[in-house]
Amino acid sequence: MPRPDPEPWTCCSAFWRRSGEEQWVLIHIEVQSQRVEGFPGRVHHYHFRIVDRYGRPVASLVILADDEPRWRPGSYTYDLWGCRGEFHYPTVKLLDFADRVDELEKSDNPFAVVVLAHLKARETANDPGRRINWKVRLLKGLRERNWKADDVRQLLRTIDWFLKLSQEQNQIVRQAIEADEKEKNMPYISSFEQIAMEKGEARGEERGEARGEARGLKEGIALALKLKFGDAAHQLAAEVRQIDDLETLRRVTASVETAVTVEDLRRIWAD
Repeated sequence: MPRPDPEPWTCCSAFWRRSGEEQWVLIHIEVQSQRVEGFPGRVHHYHFRIVDRYGRPVASLVILADDEPRWRPGSYTYDLWGCRGEFHYPTVKLLDFADRVDELEKSDNPFAVVVLAHLKARETANDPGRRINWKVRLLKGLRERNWKADDVRQLLRTIDWFLKLSQEQNQIVRQAIEADEKEKNMPYISSFEQIAMEKGEARGEERGEARGEARGLKEGIALALKLKFGDAAHQLAAEVRQIDDLETLRRVTASVETAVTVEDLRRIWAD
């Protein structure tokens, strides 16, 4: 049987004109990372599926994240026996930003960070040394923005996802970030803390015993707390080391990233 078409990525919001009339705004976004034959027809197909479903005008926007400078599909047309259809949509080619690094680094738009991470991931695919340098540079650059801690953490995860490195290479990046955190006195959880927690959990599982798993979780939690809360987490880490219940330790592990204060975590076993 043929596979069903994937659902298009659509954002829908309602606004009101000055007259009080409701105005729907539907935005259909396509992100394409490689050249695909028939892509314009797919955009056209999804566009009119949305129009047919909601009975409203739709804006289809395309982000081209591929490596081919000349591939810039922006329209779809068909003509049969005098019946002609023509559909145009705006596109953004991420390769066009490759020579605008300074502009992207200085921008207050979070998407500038995402675009830069994407570009550098492609540029450094076969150069781990440059990738390490760019990962450190991008992570440090987040401190120049006045963004909320949750937004910064999301971008940290995005950068980590784009600029993948081995465990040993990430250790180099992590050391650079730890030094920067101490210098700027701005601790927040990063992808490296999550790696530490997962590593600790994995150690416990490898031992094959509940006691070993608990010990591994405690190691990961202690490191994550140190990186996120600094000296304020010293007492909390000592308390965590006294916990032997695996379920409690797992809840703490899952909650470190979203915790705002050490008290948020202490409530897990104190309540």
